[in-house]
Amino acid sequence: MESTVGVTPPRVMTIAGTDSGGGAGVAADLRAMAACGVHGCVAVTAVTVQNSLGVTGVHTIPPETVAAQIESVATDIGLDAVKTGMLADSAIIRAVVAACDRVGIGADGQTPLVVDPVAASMHGDQLLADEALDAFRSLLFPRATLITPNLDEVRLLVGIDVHDRAAQYEAAKVLFGLGPRNVLVKGGHLREDTDSCVDLLYDGHTFVELPGPRFDTGDTHGSGDNMASAIASGLARGLSVPEAVARAKRYIVEAVRNAYPLGGGHGPVSPLWAVRPWWEEPTP
Repeated sequence: MESTVGVTPPRVMTIAGTDSGGGAGVAADLRAMAACGVHGCVAVTAVTVQNSLGVTGVHTIPPETVAAQIESVATDIGLDAVKTGMLADSAIIRAVVAACDRVGIGADGQTPLVVDPVAASMHGDQLLADEALDAFRSLLFPRATLITPNLDEVRLLVGIDVHDRAAQYEAAKVLFGLGPRNVLVKGGHLREDTDSCVDLLYDGHTFVELPGPRFDTGDTHGSGDNMASAIASGLARGLSVPEAVARAKRYIVEAVRNAYPLGGGHGPVSPLWAVRPWWEEPTP
């Protein structure tokens, strides 16, 4: 077998908040990136007080510090893809956009940008002020290689309540009109589908349905973070958007299949299925 010692893997940055319970945010992103064979870098936007039951506190990072993290890594280590998660408020979104423009991150730059527009809780409650939603729509989406909203985020961003496949298609077209190069409308919350979970990819010309099994579990914390991180990892490895999304779909299906209970609330999806269990092998 050819040695990979000393070979630098693709580099991917997550611009997101922390989750002290480890189920979502940068902790989930870095686990997914490692499972997908890339080196993960971090620009922290907020520190949350969080466990499996929910979020009880948020401390945002100064916008200039968020921007400095991005530029520090991009100008030294370099980045092959970037994904965003929780951006907290409009000031941080503006700082992220400005930093990305300065170092060539985004659809018109050299580095692909995957935007997971974290705007709703697991229960569909709005997490961002209206001005931050406006900043997503007007500033960040036009720079995105791909956006990955779930159905609650679709409702908040474009006012479409997706209850069936036809509305999912309509939402993809409306979101594409906001400027991203590609849109992935995730179908995990679509009640019309009882046995499957169909995500819909749209590039302005072609729709691609990506079906997957639906699991009877409440342990899905961090699924959106994992999906976006897996897509960004695929893009960093040179895959096209459709290829990266299809590969990430396979990853997230197995991550949900292997989700585990944690605490008294929602447990996390697990990337451990993709990690070779070397620690279980006999010591030589």
